Formats: sequence, C-alpha cells, structure tokens
Amino acid sequence: MPDSLSRRTLLRGLGVSLALPLFESMSATRLLAATSKAPETPLRMGFFYVPNGMHMPDWTPTKAGHGYEMPETLARLSKHRDKFNVLTGLTLDGAYAHGDGGGDHARSVAAFLTGAHPRKTNGADIQNGVSVDQFAAEQIGGATRFGSLELGLEESSQAGNCDSGYSCAYASNMSWRGPTSPVAKEIDPGALFDRLFAGQTVKETRRAKSVREKYRKSVLDFIQEDAKRLHQTLPEVDRRKLDEYLYAVRDVEKRIAGAERLGISEEGVPDYPRPSGVPRELANHSELMMDMITLAIQTDSSRILSFMFTNAGSNRSYPEIDVSEGHHELSHHGKSKHKQAQIAKINRFHVDQFGYLLKRLSSVSEGDGTLLDHCMLVYGSGISDGDRHNHDDLPILLAGGGAGQIKTGRHIRYENKTPLCNLYLWMMQQMGVKADKFGDSSAVLSELG
Repeated sequence: MPDSLSRRTLLRGLGVSLALPLFESMSATRLLAATSKAPETPLRMGFFYVPNGMHMPDWTPTKAGHGYEMPETLARLSKHRDKFNVLTGLTLDGAYAHGDGGGDHARSVAAFLTGAHPRKTNGADIQNGVSVDQFAAEQIGGATRFGSLELGLEESSQAGNCDSGYSCAYASNMSWRGPTSPVAKEIDPGALFDRLFAGQTVKETRRAKSVREKYRKSVLDFIQEDAKRLHQTLPEVDRRKLDEYLYAVRDVEKRIAGAERLGISEEGVPDYPRPSGVPRELANHSELMMDMITLAIQTDSSRILSFMFTNAGSNRSYPEIDVSEGHHELSHHGKSKHKQAQIAKINRFHVDQFGYLLKRLSSVSEGDGTLLDHCMLVYGSGISDGDRHNHDDLPILLAGGGAGQIKTGRHIRYENKTPLCNLYLWMMQQMGVKADKFGDSSAVLSELG
C-alpha cells in the first residue's frame, strides 16, 4: 500500500474524482505502528424530518429502558433495535405559536434544527435562527469536501405563502445558514451523484458529462486506469473492499440512469429522458437518495447532513400503500379510526425508508465496526400528534453508535418539556464543535452514553 494513500485520496479521470472508502490497511492499528499516532474513525451526524406528526400510539413504547415492546410503527425497525434509542419527552418550544396564531406546520420545520421561533411573515423579511447542521459545519465542515449536505424528496421554495401567513421558505427548508438564509435542498439523485463524483471545475464537469452522455460511459470508465493501479498495490482484504465499493457506485449510477427514462409501455411507445431526472415512485426516489447518502458517508465526502422526506404540511397521497387521501388532511383526524389507521400507514412507509438507510449503513464495514456505528442520526418530527398540533413529547429516534459514545437499544423517557436542542448540543460536542448553548437548550442531554 503506498505511503501517500489516505482517506482524502481520489481516483481521477476526465472531469471525475472518486473518493475512497476507509480500507483495513488505513486502520488505527496499522497506522499506529507506522506513525505512532492513530487517526480516529470519523463521526457523522444527520437529521431526518417527517411532516405532519405521528400516530403516537403506534410509536411510543410503554416501557422505558432495554427490552421495551415495540409498537407497530417502530416494529418496522426491529432488525436494528440494538442500533438506536427512542427518546420521549423532548420539546420544540420554538414551534409553538407564542401569540402568532396558526402556522404550526411551517414553524415545526423552521424550528426543528434551529430551536428558534421564526418571524411570522410571507414576505422578504424572514427571520429564523442558525440550524444545528450549519452551526457545526461552520466549525468542522472543512474536514471534508462538502461541509454539509442538504437533501430531500420535495423541492425547496424561498418565497410565497405556505401556511397561515408563513413563508414557504419556512415550510420547505430546515437548514439555515443564517437568520435570513435558508439552504435549499437537493432532491435529484443524479445531480447529487454529479456533485459527489464530478470533476473539480465546472468546465471539466461539463466536458466529462458530455462525453459520458455521448458514449454512454459510466463515471467509473474514466477512473478505471487509476483504480487498476491502486488495486495492484492493495492487500487482498482491501482489494475486495475496493471492488465492493466500485460495484456500489456502478449500481447506483445504473439505477439513476434507469430513473431518467420512462420505459416502454405495453403499447410499444419508446422511452425518452425525463426532464426532472427524479424517479416517479417515491420509494425508488428515497432509496436512491439513501444510497447516495451511504456513498457520501463511506467516502467521507461529508460528515453532516439533513434530509426532509417531504415539506411541512405536505398533503401528498400515497397510492403505493393504498392511501388515496392527502397526508395533511388525514393528520387532522378528529379521532377518526379510519384516518388514524391511514396516518399510521404513512408513518410506517417513512420509517421503512429510514430503515433502508440503516440497513445500508450497517452493511458497510469501517474500522472496528460499521458506518452506522460511527453515526448519530436523528429521525423524527417537530409535531407530535398532527390533530393536536402539539410540539412536546415529540417522536424522536436517535440511531447509530456515535463511535462508541452512545449506549443503544433503549427507550429513554425524559421529563416532558425537555428541549430538543439539549440533544443537539450533546451531539455537537461529540463531533468536536465548541458550544455551550444552542437554540433554547438548557443543558446537555443526559443518559445517552
């Protein structure tokens, strides 16, 4: 293995750069012997938002600690139960009205990562707080190619009236670089792929993309010579790991290419490129994005990310799971058994997509564990019961081992009204971010380690 090989080494070709995963020969034990100093396996954090609250009876365990019985929605993650904690009692005070009237959906997203109470306006005078991902990226984002990634399945908006007088900027963005600067999310898997694996200049990127489209080449075709040379220098265990990684990249690329075509109908209509490049099926779209997240983490392209399944107050239907009514309308269930059952189906659908990511991260070995072992991933909503629009006792799940800092497999019940930002403060401190307070935090969240 060449002495200069490191996690920041890139395989290069025409307008293409491909970061490397962590090889066994980069492990702490080997490098300790060579340098007398072992590098730490990187720790990552991510935030995953679902809209319109949760059907809480199917989410909240009745027993605290280990060995709790998993309600029906959480049971979808039973294969990973020893890799996450369920946290109850956390509150998002900034999402409450505080005299501003309606708009709980927009506030729930705007406050979810900031802990701030957004100014009620649908004009240009938006005012929020800095989000936890951007606060952390400002300090430690320089360690990777991308300080943070902002992703989702529905486009961001920066203007318009989306919820009872609140700007669409609040309802469709949860990452905020500053009080007046929401960060739009990337929803196109192909565009994200290009960001991660394209060249270092716009000119090179456009040239490489043009060549790939003309000759239908894979990004891997451009770096194959570099990859072959590296393959010859690696020990057998790392050759297998490199082969697995390149296969994963090729597989995602093929699926993205497939998503850009409508296919051939039974009537024999030829396929043609889809203008958006985004899969029509939400599950396929989500899985591609989760695969891209896995590759981004595996290559240490970024250690901080946010992901919105849909925008606040989303009223999309879910025909793929036989839910024809709109999600937002169903969330105002008025205790209707039918509507609550439909809401629970949507909740389980979203949890399944998150479970797919946990499966992918668990399948990739890294250092002394897996990618998931070296992550802290928050999954949840800024609304508890969608009918009540309450922002206390939120549905929050923390997945990943935090590089050994988190004792998992538990239901941890906190005193109600405990600030959600206490969790964020704890997470940032594990990441090495200097912070004594964040948002409306009152202390560092306890009982996680």
